[in-house]
Amino acid sequence: MIDIVLIAILAGVSWCVASEGFAGALQTAIICIISGLLAMNFFEPAAVALSGMLPANYSSWADAVSLIGLYAILVTLMRLAVERVAPGFPDTQKPLYEAGRWGGAFISGYVTMAFLLTAFHTAPVPRDYLGFTPERNNLLDFAAPDRQWLGFTQYVSEKSLKKWGNPNIFDGPQMSIGNSTTTVWASFPIRYATRRENIAASEGGTTAPVRATPPPANNSQNNRRTAPSGF
Repeated sequence: MIDIVLIAILAGVSWCVASEGFAGALQTAIICIISGLLAMNFFEPAAVALSGMLPANYSSWADAVSLIGLYAILVTLMRLAVERVAPGFPDTQKPLYEAGRWGGAFISGYVTMAFLLTAFHTAPVPRDYLGFTPERNNLLDFAAPDRQWLGFTQYVSEKSLKKWGNPNIFDGPQMSIGNSTTTVWASFPIRYATRRENIAASEGGTTAPVRATPPPANNSQNNRRTAPSGF
């Protein structure tokens, strides 16, 4: 089921964005990437604030609502800003025009699909739901868009943003083993999979199975919130 949904998102977004033409599709692709990175960076504090305003029965939805809501708001605002600043561009030659609009459309569709699949991790649903499994390549058993997006976000936070003086890492618990240097242990899928297990267990009145937990985070400035909202 999840495979069909992902293909539908990819096809639908790509088709809609391609209708915007060469410049519009490329602009949308860039906007989707930037909006996704910003949403990943700010959804955790937003979820903490939102969980305090939601009823107790719905507080576990704070992470998913914050993540998807921030993405939707950022994409909308950036699109409106771009349309106001640059309302139109001259067309280019036909082959370049087609390649640009479909290339930009595919990037937009794939980023949106990968982002929403990542947001699915944060939803308070059973651990394995609608065919979604954290360990599986959830796109036809061929690709893992969610882990690709998480890896991209991690890379940007560790590399590109560090050059700008940003001390924070997106998923930054650190641990040293033996004589090795301190290593960042990304644990986003593990933390949220464990959270969904706990939610399903509490609703079913059973005890959650014991699974591997992420390594303890140190007190370094590079660490962010180590548990989902409502954990």
